[in-house]
Amino acid sequence: AIVDWILLELRDPNDAATILRTRAALVQRDGDVVALDGNAPVLFDLAPGNYYVATRHRNHLGVMTAGTIPLGTVPTVVDLTLPATGTYGTNAQETVGAVRALWAGNVLRDAVLKYAGTGNDRDPVLTAIGGAVPTATLSGQYRAEDVNLDGQVKYAGSANDRDIILQNIGGSVPTATRMQQLP
Repeated sequence: AIVDWILLELRDPNDAATILRTRAALVQRDGDVVALDGNAPVLFDLAPGNYYVATRHRNHLGVMTAGTIPLGTVPTVVDLTLPATGTYGTNAQETVGAVRALWAGNVLRDAVLKYAGTGNDRDPVLTAIGGAVPTATLSGQYRAEDVNLDGQVKYAGSANDRDIILQNIGGSVPTATRMQQLP
C-alpha cells in the first residue's frame, strides 16, 4: 500500500553538493521506496558508479549517505532506517525505537526546523487552520502543515502538529533550531 511520496537524489561522488539526477518515488506502508508504478525499483539514467544518495520529503529535513554507494545495473538497497547506514553531517536523523527517521516539521521547506521567531515552521500550522481558533482543524492529505502525517492539520490538543516541531528542535528551548544536514 502506497502511503506517501519522496524525492530521491543521486549526487556527484566528487562534490556531494552537486545533484546529478532527481526522481520522485513512492513510499509503501512498510517503508520500502518504489518507482511511480508502485512496484519496480527506482531507476536512474546514469552510468554505473559510486554516488551519494539523498532523500527529501515534503515536510521533513532531507538526509544523505555519509559516503558514496556503488550503484550498477542490479538494484541496490540503501536502507537509511538502519543505524549502520552512515549519514552526512551531525545528527542528520532522529531515532524512533530501533530505526532512524527523517526529522519532521520542515513546513516551510527551507532546510531548518524553527519553532519561534521570523520564518518559523509553527505559524503556518496555525494559519492553515484559519489563524483565529487554535482548536480548529483542517483535513487533507499531503499538506506540508500536517507534520505527523495523519491527514489532519491540528495546532492544539492531542496529536497536534505544532508539538512535533518543538520536540524535534530539542523540546525545551523554543528558539533553538535544527539544520538540515545536506551540503
